[in-house]
Amino acid sequence: MNKTFLTATGVIIFLAMIGVTSWASLHESVFSGGAKIISEPWGIATLFDTYFGFFFFTLWVWYKERSLAMKVGWFIFIMCFGNIAMAIFFLKEIRRVSGSEFSVEKLLVERK
Repeated sequence: MNKTFLTATGVIIFLAMIGVTSWASLHESVFSGGAKIISEPWGIATLFDTYFGFFFFTLWVWYKERSLAMKVGWFIFIMCFGNIAMAIFFLKEIRRVSGSEFSVEKLLVERK
């Protein structure tokens, strides 16, 4: 995988999440939608699946970030904004690795 492909993937996910979140917000508030979700067993299972995924991604963020304040800030941002926040972090990390030196290994493992 190259930097262009990963950047495009991150941008597409970010824009898709902004689009679908905006669309849903125009139709129903997050609170009334959330009440429907938690009234269904599969809704609860999906929330658990989603937030455990956010938590696993946050483990990578905590490995990559050195400052406790940044770690906590990213955790809150991810738990509140989900894949939008995750796409932003992913794009930030892609940008951090310089072009000619880019590798997936550096993206995933190298710390600032």
